[in-house]
Amino acid sequence: MKVAVRTLCEFAARHGDLDFRYTPAPSSEEGIAGHQALQARRGYGYQSEYALKGQCQGLVLSGRADGYNPHKGRLEEIKTHRGDLSRIRPHQRALHRAQLRAYGALLCRQENRKSVELALTYYDTGNDKETPVLETADAEQLWQELEALCAVYKAWAEQEEHHREQRDALLVNLRFPFPAFRPQQRPLAETVYKNSVKSGTLLLEAPTGLGKTLGTLFPALMAMPAAKQDRLFYLTCRNTARQLALEAVDKLRSAQDELQPWPLRTLELVSKDDACEHPDKACHGDSCPLAKGFFDRLPDARAEAAQSKDALNQANLAKIAAGHDICPYFLAQEMARWSDLVVGDVNRLFDQSALLHGLIRQNNWQASVLVDEAHNLVDRARGMYSVRLEQQRLLKLKKVAPKPVKAALDRTARAWQALIRDHGEQAQPVFLATLPPQLLGALQAMVSVITDYLADNPPDLALQEVMFESVAFMKLADSFGDHSLCEFQRSGRGRASLTIQNLIPADFLTERFKAAHSVLLFSATLSPGVYYRDLLGLPEDARFTSLPSPFSAEQLKVEFTPGISTRQVHREGSLQPIAELIAKQYRDRPGHYLAFFSSFKYAKEVSDTLAQKAPNIPQRSQQPGMGPEQRRQFLAEFQKPQGSVAFAVLGGVFSEGIDLPGDQLIGAFVATLGLPPFDAWHEILKDRLQQRFGEGYNYTYLIPGLQKVAQAAGRVIRTPDDRGVIWLIDDRFIQPSVNRLLPGWWFSGAQAWKAR
Repeated sequence: MKVAVRTLCEFAARHGDLDFRYTPAPSSEEGIAGHQALQARRGYGYQSEYALKGQCQGLVLSGRADGYNPHKGRLEEIKTHRGDLSRIRPHQRALHRAQLRAYGALLCRQENRKSVELALTYYDTGNDKETPVLETADAEQLWQELEALCAVYKAWAEQEEHHREQRDALLVNLRFPFPAFRPQQRPLAETVYKNSVKSGTLLLEAPTGLGKTLGTLFPALMAMPAAKQDRLFYLTCRNTARQLALEAVDKLRSAQDELQPWPLRTLELVSKDDACEHPDKACHGDSCPLAKGFFDRLPDARAEAAQSKDALNQANLAKIAAGHDICPYFLAQEMARWSDLVVGDVNRLFDQSALLHGLIRQNNWQASVLVDEAHNLVDRARGMYSVRLEQQRLLKLKKVAPKPVKAALDRTARAWQALIRDHGEQAQPVFLATLPPQLLGALQAMVSVITDYLADNPPDLALQEVMFESVAFMKLADSFGDHSLCEFQRSGRGRASLTIQNLIPADFLTERFKAAHSVLLFSATLSPGVYYRDLLGLPEDARFTSLPSPFSAEQLKVEFTPGISTRQVHREGSLQPIAELIAKQYRDRPGHYLAFFSSFKYAKEVSDTLAQKAPNIPQRSQQPGMGPEQRRQFLAEFQKPQGSVAFAVLGGVFSEGIDLPGDQLIGAFVATLGLPPFDAWHEILKDRLQQRFGEGYNYTYLIPGLQKVAQAAGRVIRTPDDRGVIWLIDDRFIQPSVNRLLPGWWFSGAQAWKAR
């Protein structure tokens, strides 16, 4: 049984409270640079990243100490930090020491030493200051301590090994939960299985109607034993898709022999906001009762969760946590280490502090990754590596800030004023080639002062929000480059903002994909595959496959409008022709239709024109900022017998991820190509993408726009029995460069426009 030393210590050597009081931490880049800087100073004979391994209590242990000098007999572990060393909590220091002493025990056995000098070196990256904690340790004492840790872990490890054997036996013979596959679902499953077994990276365009959730989960689970994979991560861009994945697991379970156990540990990861029982309290034992003694009560809660016969979804995990008086959110974080299938949002693997990526690296897992609705990942990833600072938030805080932090806030406010003076007071955005050093310096000092204050005072949510926002900005500032853009904007007095906006997420995501054993990105719209390969940083050997649709062109009538232009300069003139087209289609075949437009304004103008020209045609419209209940009511209207024309925004909540089969939706009108606005920001994006990939216009405008079109029009045909019509309203839809990017199954030889 293999185990990393860090995992062993985190399992067996953690005690006391959960404590997430903020301490300024270096970015990952700063941490690596700090380690390298110290290692380079150590001089002759010093060996960096010293590999250690050994067996203890039947466990095969391995790890890498940061450095070893055999001439001095000194083993070193380096921990980087920022600011006052006293902010590192006692329980954290105890864990650091336990890890170093475990390394020391392995070293003494490996090198046949009777003792070793241990150096736990804390390095302040901001001040270039080392604080070593030295001790000389006896080999026998170190080994006894290691044996004690291994004794705690061994029973769990044996249980986990048995669990793995049972799990693999189940998955090898996993049954499909239906008598037969849907049309084209078997090729989908075969493609997914082969990709997992071959450790591939695949972009899979799988049209609507294949049953993609079950059609990907089933083969990916079956492939785990053959591929020797440790974990499967099913990642989604929407909460509803997460629920569909959990329901698919329930279907698989129900299809197995009732007498056979179900040793597939499935975990749902939800956001902290959704899981937190005490949102008004800080995450440490002095504030939250569920953090007090967390690690002392964790073993029993972990054991119960591991033995649960049900999926560890949000409700079930909260129940277990309540029974042990611990935090359900952090219990879920712990169970991510021990679950076979983890279902969660894409940020769990791809954002700056992603839990699942950290666990892959720490445990050297062979992890299979499935990303649902992957066409959203480019925009989602851009958001993960973008951050915005608001002057207004700082100014509001200044009025009520406690005295100890007021001077630091004043200094940051002055830095904002200097930035405004340097770049003018116009409302138009200004794009900066470099980040403003005065503001960055003020933010660094302000964060340090706020941290000191919060360490000794009750939680202050307003202070914490400003601090977290500032820290996020500084972290991205550390890696600022041509993959991102800095935008300064001032919309009024006291209302300036500074934003780091990511343009090319590939520079951040490449290592995430490399760490995975196999990757499958799937969606109904992933063409062209090279667009996603480039922008997401997929490896050069990543493959693209498009599966045939289970639907035929006979089910769908695609109509073009070569006489209508929806370009901005022609918008006013397009209102009447579009309204007449909608009215004629509705009169010819009454029923439920969706009409998509590029903005609420454009949609309202056409809606008003239709009401004047054809007041007898029922219609309704999506409104800005609709809540969950309003959205539910909007969708419920499609189930009524009487048809209507529902106006909606292209790229909005009703243009993807909704199912309206049969007579619930018999047609769609899509006005405009969905192109982003031709503003200064998108023009800079176009230039950057042209420089990097030679595809500036297509990657910035055309491909993202037509993906919105395909997603919106894809609401019409959802089952093999559906029949419908799609009106593509703009003369550019017949251009070859546009027409070729539309789904091929829409067209038969008779229907296809000559441009195709």
